[in-house]
Amino acid sequence: MLQTNERTNKGDTPVSITVRPSTAGSALAGNRLSKRTPWLVLGGSLLVSFVLFGLIAAASGSELSVVGAVIVGALLYLLVISIMSTMVEGSRQAMDRFVTGLVTGAFLLAMVPLISVGITVVANGMARFDAEFFNSSMRNVTGEGGGALHAMVGTLLITLAATIISVPLGLMTSIYLVEYGRGKLAKTITFLVDVMTGIPSIVAGLFAYAVFAVFLGPGVRMGIVGAVALSVLMIPVVVRSSEEMLRLVPNDLREASYALGVPKWRTITKIVLPTSIAGITTGIMLAIARVIGETAPLLITAGFTATMNYNLFQDRMQSLPVYVYTQFANQGNPAFAFLERSWAAALLLIVIVMVLNLLARLIARWFAPKTGR
Repeated sequence: MLQTNERTNKGDTPVSITVRPSTAGSALAGNRLSKRTPWLVLGGSLLVSFVLFGLIAAASGSELSVVGAVIVGALLYLLVISIMSTMVEGSRQAMDRFVTGLVTGAFLLAMVPLISVGITVVANGMARFDAEFFNSSMRNVTGEGGGALHAMVGTLLITLAATIISVPLGLMTSIYLVEYGRGKLAKTITFLVDVMTGIPSIVAGLFAYAVFAVFLGPGVRMGIVGAVALSVLMIPVVVRSSEEMLRLVPNDLREASYALGVPKWRTITKIVLPTSIAGITTGIMLAIARVIGETAPLLITAGFTATMNYNLFQDRMQSLPVYVYTQFANQGNPAFAFLERSWAAALLLIVIVMVLNLLARLIARWFAPKTGR
């Protein structure tokens, strides 16, 4: 409590004013648990859970369930930390700690299968990640040895052809929807793009096969058919990503260009597209990464072969996803050789997808508009 003397306007008589410190700050601050307390509670909860599961396993003669012990320990931690926080910090802070624990647990739970798949593929695929795997095909190979060169070449050619088909169509469609499309036609195109986004990949393969079978007869298997099937899956992804990027371009840039007398088509090519090129390129790279691992449509349309084929318009063509499937499904003697090739091709496919995602991020950074002077 503070006291000060002040004078009134009409005289010199001092007036005593009492100032009381605000208690709002101290009420809001309250008591807080130490930073070590949540970690100590978590460690104690896991310890109690593992001891309990260990005793149950010893009594029943079974193995210790690590997953069950971790889950029970996490639930016990949420219960204990919520009670402690309610008693010390209040109900609002207790709810915050409870929700934070749930979100963290959900994140860790989602990371478990991802890490497990990564470790499994790397551990099993490194056995055949050698020079022979990258410079030889499966021609005349019935047992050990051989490689996936023909599958890598087929994946490269089919994906490149699908990109050449999909990018112009998807980009021009998105430009129409953003810059020109009005009325029922634009709504219909948007609806069809949404429908295409959710179609199963096997349907895209059957569609491409049916189209080419009408002209070339049943049983057609070519790389270009697989490229058309993949383009059906790529086009809606390119349209959606490009459309969102084009809509982010400020209208002030368009209006300034129109005010200078620049026609609309030149405004799009010189102003709108360069401004959004980073996001468009990123969307295209992610669309490629999305379809490069598709197996079902390529199994129907491109088939599989053990030899090299550089011609998209003739004969069957192997791809990495189909190579993984055929090596695993058609195991010969010795079986471990086929399994090793299958795991190595799966590892290579994961590496390619990861590189494409990293490349998309780098391209987005390189082509991003520079705001500094």
